[in-house]
Amino acid sequence: MRTLIHLLITTVTLIWSTNTVCQGQQAYVSSPDGVKIFYEVLGEGDPALVFVHGWSCDRNYWVGQLLPFSAKLKVVALDLAGHGESGSERHQYTMSAFGGDVEAVVNKLGLEKVILVGHSMGGDVIAEAARRLKGKVVGLIMVDTYKQLRTPRTPEQVEKFITPFRENFVVQTRSLVREMFLPGSDKSLVERIALDMSAAPTDVALSALEYAFSYSREMPTALRELKLDVIFINPDDSPTDVESLKQYGGEVIIMPGVGHFLMIEDVKRFNQLLTTAIEMLIK
Repeated sequence: MRTLIHLLITTVTLIWSTNTVCQGQQAYVSSPDGVKIFYEVLGEGDPALVFVHGWSCDRNYWVGQLLPFSAKLKVVALDLAGHGESGSERHQYTMSAFGGDVEAVVNKLGLEKVILVGHSMGGDVIAEAARRLKGKVVGLIMVDTYKQLRTPRTPEQVEKFITPFRENFVVQTRSLVREMFLPGSDKSLVERIALDMSAAPTDVALSALEYAFSYSREMPTALRELKLDVIFINPDDSPTDVESLKQYGGEVIIMPGVGHFLMIEDVKRFNQLLTTAIEMLIK
């Protein structure tokens, strides 16, 4: 079932990337805990861009960015453990373990200068990856990962949020995805993403969701420790507490008129903002 749904999403990615299919170098590498991680590489140039998808997604959610940015830079996209074409033998899908997936790919490719780009949960993952890749990371770009870093979620808030997913994962996930878009969003796109994400392996998704939602307590510590430049690209579907993000070395770019999947909803406009963010980090 997941394979069939993935084929539907792959069809949608042809639209996201203006009818062009990405076909770069594809391979597997073992994460530090032995799980096989699938990745693909396109282009040449420094720094390399490493794209990390969000919860219950996969590398194809970045297809609209891979070809355009591979024209000037090396771009890498991977499937985190339990997602896409990567292995799923892991018992706990923590942000640290996901960070090890990114570390394995970067080291396998011998990359010495990287910009890590993470969407949603992928923003938590790239913070953990940067902890493992000290000296190699130019900066971080988090795409709608945090609207504020002033008040972390409590364990009670995390449990309250996750409980409905344990009770009925498919229904709750589809409901969550629909809420992530604007009222005027493309309904066919909304439903395709809702269908894809709700078909994720439940054990993987529940474990990752718990650790991702709990990571808000760790992110301020991670950013203080890393001392890296961070660019937050957020939609305007809800307010962003700009000052709380700036406290941790962050700069904020707001993209109006889109929801949570801004890199898919308006590929051209998002790529322009991503280009700006990359230039800010390189300077």
